[in-house]
Parts: sequence; structure tokens; C-alpha cells
Amino acid sequence: MAPSASSTTTSASEAPKLQNTIRLNGNGNGNGKSTGGDHAQDGSVVLRRDPIEVKYRDFFWTYTEEPHRTRRLQIIKAHPEVTKLCGPEPLTKYVVLGVVALQILCAYMLRNTAFFSAPYWLLAYVVGATANQNLFLAIHEISHNLAFRSPTANRLFAIVANLPIGIPYSASFRPYHLTHHKSLGVDGLDTDLPTALEAVFLDSILGKAFFCTFQILFYAVRPMCVYRVPFTWVSATNVAVQLAFDAVVLQTLGTQAMLYFILSSFLAGSLHPLAGHFIAEHYVYETVTPAQANPDNKMPVPETYSYYGPLNFLTYNVGLHNEHHDFPAVPWTRLPQLRRVAREFYDELPRHESWTYVIWRFIFDENVGIRCRVKRKEGGRLVGQRTAKTADWKENEIEA
Repeated sequence: MAPSASSTTTSASEAPKLQNTIRLNGNGNGNGKSTGGDHAQDGSVVLRRDPIEVKYRDFFWTYTEEPHRTRRLQIIKAHPEVTKLCGPEPLTKYVVLGVVALQILCAYMLRNTAFFSAPYWLLAYVVGATANQNLFLAIHEISHNLAFRSPTANRLFAIVANLPIGIPYSASFRPYHLTHHKSLGVDGLDTDLPTALEAVFLDSILGKAFFCTFQILFYAVRPMCVYRVPFTWVSATNVAVQLAFDAVVLQTLGTQAMLYFILSSFLAGSLHPLAGHFIAEHYVYETVTPAQANPDNKMPVPETYSYYGPLNFLTYNVGLHNEHHDFPAVPWTRLPQLRRVAREFYDELPRHESWTYVIWRFIFDENVGIRCRVKRKEGGRLVGQRTAKTADWKENEIEA
């Protein structure tokens, strides 16, 4: 790759020069006061860094506010009619039921097929992985209460969408994902962010290839290593229903059918074209200019990227990711209309043209990697937790 396709971090030869602190874009919490750390002689804020990140390459740290709330307010001011796009999409439940039925049919067809056979893996990769990625993103859509008006109906229907995935996760996904929205890039809250250990041990071609191959496991295990969400009645229902479904599949269709569901889920988050969206959404691929890299200029680095290609048809338009983060209460069917109405806000934002190329470049471009994420030391709030540190969330706050 050309050197101009740079990342947010220093080169390997510069790594030994890193100091034990980080300088931050902005002045802390946005009110002119520092929220932690020390002050450099020029008045900029510095924070103590993880020793692992001192020794190796760093993420791009910033104290600027995440861009989506600001842009949302600007768009509403310029186009107040966009608020009418918010609300549930009735079509979602029919798509989910159709995909669930498709996966059960495929499992039935493979019940007597050898696991280590070309037809088994071909169907699992082409149909199964595509279908389960669709269900991952259906659960993502439902987590924003966009299938039904009733919050409880959305929680329960997400459990139905979870069935062909084989492992119960829909109940815990929602609080983690909504915290990702409310705390985008906040270290210790946004579990979509790679940890320092991942950046150290996976910052190579082989490491990045390993990450892309097994990224579904990283997304499953990492959140629990960062913090735990409460185990609620929805969580218990999710586990009970999933275990009952798995038992019925094993009893009636056999092991091969159950393995089909698990393999489909693994491949959906592995080296599959649709899995490119995991990386495409928030990893920094744009060249970071010296002006942006200088914290004194307080210039934000693009941290959310959209994709407008044909694979959106299979993924609930998740590629329209800037639009989704700006208006998480707008369902998948209306995100293209949001983009058309507020085109002047989106046309100049960086985008990806291919999710497959996103994966290819992530692995082989030395200037793009695990560390190419924007991180914030403070800000944001947990969703679904009752602690002294965080206030309880109201439903309209979560969906704002």
C-alpha cells in the first residue's frame, strides 16, 4: 500500500520515543475544565497511559466529543422532518422469521451430510454465514426497539432471532451495544474497542489475519472482560429458550444440524464478505494529517465510516453507519431516505467502497491495524447498570 494510506499511530521505528503520558485533543469535559491527568507546560491535558501501550504503538486518543450527537442536532435544525423517520419497521419481523425458517430448513437438509465435506461447508459459508450475519444485525436492529413499539416485545423477539445462532447472546448484546452508542470510543465502556493486549499481540500481518478469522470470538469474549452486564429475566429467558431449541434440534435433527448453526455463526464473523462491516464501521482508514494529529488544533479524526454498496441489502443497511449513529431510532428501511434528505451532511464524509477490500487492507496494509481506533479516556455512560457512578437510563434517553 502507498505510504499515504497512513493510520493514527506512530511507526514502529518511532515507538521507543513514546512517553508515559498521552496528550489529548480538547480540554477535558468540554466546559474548559480538565477531567483528569496532569497538564503540560503548554496547558494541554495529559493522561497516564497503560504501560503496554507505552512500549508499543498507541491508539489515537482524543478529548473531542463524539461527532454524532452534534451532527444529529445540526441535521434536525436544518431538516426537522427527519424526526418523522423514527420508529419501528413492521417488515423486520417478517424478514427475521423468513431467515430463521431458512436456517432451520438448511439444517434439516444437512442432517445426514458429513461435517467435513465440501457441500456442508459450502452451504454453511454461502447461505448459513450470510443468514446468521443477517440475524446478528436483526438483533442489532431490534436492540434499538425498531421491530415493535413495545420494548418487551422487542426483547422477546430478539430471542427468536437468536435461535439459529446456536448460542444465547441477544439479551446481553443490547446493553453492551447501547453503551457503545452512548460512549463511543470511551476506554473501559465501549466494548467494540480493541484492548491494549490485542493491539500488542495482533499488530502484524499474521496477528491481524488471526483477528479477522476469529473476530466473532473476540466480540463475544471481550465485553465480558471489560465489564459485566446484569443477568436479568430477559437474560434467563434467552438462555432457557436457546438451550431448549438446541436440545430439540439435537434430538430431532441430530448433531450435524446443530453443528451447522454453530459453523454458520463462526463463518459469519470470520473471513466472509459481510464480516467486513465489523472492521469498516469504526477503524480509522483515512490519512491522519499533521494538523489532525496535533492535539493543539483540536481537529477530530473521522471515527465512523459508511458503506453504500449492494451488501446492505443483506445486512439491514448497517453500512449506512454514520446515519445509524446519528439517528439510532431510524430503522433500516428509512436510513437511505435520511441520507437523501441530509445529503449535504454525509456526502463529504469518508466511506468504504468494499467490505471485502476492507478486510484485505486491514490484514496486509501495515498502516491499518488493531490500534487504528479513536479512544477517549472519559465521558459516556453505561446502559442497563445501577451504580453510584452511572444514573439509571430512561428509554427515551437510550434511543435518542
